[in-house]
Amino acid sequence: MLLLAQAAKYTGPVPPKADVPYLLHANKLVEMDAGTASEEKKKDDTLYSVSGATAQAKTPLAEPIMVIKADKIDPDRIALYKFDARGGRREVLIPRVVKRNSTRPIRISVVKLGDRLFKLEAQEFCDIGEYCLSPEGSNQVFCFSVF
Repeated sequence: MLLLAQAAKYTGPVPPKADVPYLLHANKLVEMDAGTASEEKKKDDTLYSVSGATAQAKTPLAEPIMVIKADKIDPDRIALYKFDARGGRREVLIPRVVKRNSTRPIRISVVKLGDRLFKLEAQEFCDIGEYCLSPEGSNQVFCFSVF
């Protein structure tokens, strides 16, 4: 992740809840689906899953923009992952040892907009599908779909 200098004076919408990321659509915020991922240890990997085939929060943007009012969550320690939808749930397999074709987080930029207010923006195109933001070292997830 990349922490950039403070942006020009932010005049957009501010999240009503702290520590919950919101998708930014022009001047409208869409709250992401908050939850806890189940963790299942595999041989050399860990499978994280969330029930349900799709998230309620949706965006048409291939490079989603999110806004968070950070209180307990450190925006520099949030990762963005793509889920695979299987059997009525969304899942991502994280290897203990990173290999050439391993799942890796999608790069995001972090820009401070104001006091405890941050913009997170995907720095890679997100294909149509299911995604989540997750603070490092936590099973907490904030899910959304790209359509």
